[in-house]
Formats: sequence, structure tokens, C-alpha cells
Amino acid sequence: MSEFFQATVLLGLLTAGVRLATPFLFAGLGEMLSQRSGVLNLGVEGIMLIGAFVSFFVAFESGNLYLGLLAAILAGAFMGLLTAFVSVTMKAVQGISGIGIHILGLGLSGLFFRLTMGSISTMRGFPRLAIPILKDIPVLGRVLFNQNWMVYAALLLVPISWAVIYKTTFGLKVRSVGENPHAADSLGISVTRVRYICVVIGSIMASIAGAFLTIGQHEAAFVNNIAAGRGFIAVALVYFAKWNPLGVLAGAFLFSMIDAFQLRIQIIDIGIPYEIPVMLPYIVTIVVLALSTRGRVLGPTALTKPFVRGVHT
Repeated sequence: MSEFFQATVLLGLLTAGVRLATPFLFAGLGEMLSQRSGVLNLGVEGIMLIGAFVSFFVAFESGNLYLGLLAAILAGAFMGLLTAFVSVTMKAVQGISGIGIHILGLGLSGLFFRLTMGSISTMRGFPRLAIPILKDIPVLGRVLFNQNWMVYAALLLVPISWAVIYKTTFGLKVRSVGENPHAADSLGISVTRVRYICVVIGSIMASIAGAFLTIGQHEAAFVNNIAAGRGFIAVALVYFAKWNPLGVLAGAFLFSMIDAFQLRIQIIDIGIPYEIPVMLPYIVTIVVLALSTRGRVLGPTALTKPFVRGVHT
């Protein structure tokens, strides 16, 4: 256990933590936007699985990682439109419809994988992209500035999301629709359009999060259920963050560091069943969510509530 206190090991944990935070950031920020508009998307996990498979399959067949990423974006947009149609247009119970989207994504990704590839294959994913000068900063350089470009993109999305939500007209519309859709509608804001846009963008980001799990790794590969609960953690992360992008960043690092820690525990073999460290991220999710939702939770007032003009719920 003393291995954990070596400088190289701690530095490795921090570096891995930043990398592992990437799917949480993409999926969490996307889900936060969707919930800000009043739509709870519990299908994030399934959308991540679709994005993971589609991106890897297209990249593997074409030999082009960027085509794989584009395929994930298109798949995410399709899943977003499907989710919005069910939740916004058809006004289905969002919790139940989201579970349906998750099961659909889980089933389709596994089915297509079996029909098209059949066995696990690997390829080179996006390489590391060290940022000149910044990579030479002691400790911080290796941890933050020696990652691949998808990690940098996820980190940049945090201030971008904050600016969009709090400093733009579109962000004001999103917050208005999520808080009081009837008042927003009376001002000429299309509640349906805003919710569709937010759900589709959120689903695209979830699909990109899935793509990171495959082509965003040094050794890219797809296996069944590769998301391993990360989509559900991303949903919980939004509640932990209290619908704030900066909170999503903090929560993503918390969960990613726990993930990095449990991976390291398995490597050094400290004499406990490997299933115990594997459970750590999920145990922390339950504990943190329970603690963060105590007292008053300042979430969007209209979250999970369908909008019907003239009918207040």
C-alpha cells in the first residue's frame, strides 16, 4: 500500500484522473443542458454505448478516427431526436422513457457489434497531443498538458457551457423554459424548440463521451457495455453539481479520481477481491448524491414536467 505514496504513482493517478474525467464532462455537461430545459434524460448510458460502438466501427472500417467521431455525432443526434420526440412531443414519463432509451442503446450496440465484428478488435486511438511550453511546467504540465485533444475539448467545454447558460440569450431562454415554461411561452419562446435543441445537443455530447471510451484511448477497442454505468453517474453528477458547469467539473474530477484509484488498487494486488475496488465509484456516487440532495435542491422547477399550453402542472 506504500506504493501509493510514491511521487510517480501519485502523479500517474492525477494524470489518469484528468483523462478519466473526460467522458463524465462530456456526458455531464450535455445532461445538465437538457435538464436546464426541463428534460431529464436517463438514457445517457445507452446513448454513450451507441456512440462508443458507432465511432469505433466506422473508424476501424475506414481507418479514419475523425470519421468515427463524426459518425458518433450523427448517431447522438438521432438518439437525441428520438428521446425528444418521446419525452417532449409524446410527453411520456421521462424517467421511464429514459430507461427505455438506455435499454435500446445497450441492446443495439451489443447486437450490431455481434453482427458486424463478432470479436474484439483493436486499433490506435487519438494520440497524446503535448502542448508546447505548457507541457514543461513541473507536475501540472504532465497532468494537464500531455493528454489527447478530446481531453482538452472537454475541459474547454466547462467555461463555454457556463458562458452559454449565464451570458447568452439562448441560455436565458433555456433557463426560462426550465423554470417556468408557461411564462416563457407567453413571451413568444418556443418551449418545444428549446427543449428539442437542448436534448439533441446533450445526446450528441453523451455520444461523444462514448466515443472517447473507444477511439479516445491509446488502444481503441469496443466491448459490450463499455460505458459500465458512467452514463448514470453523469446524470447523478448533474444533481451533485446543482446544475452548474463548474460543479460538473468538480464532480467529474472526484469520480474520475476514485475510478483511477480503484484501477490502481487492482494492479498492485493488495489481497482483497477485485470486485470491492470496482464498486468504489458507484458507492461514492450513492453517498455523494445522498449528501448533496439534503435540504433544498435548487433544480429547474419544470424538470420532468411536460409542457401543455394552457395547462399548468
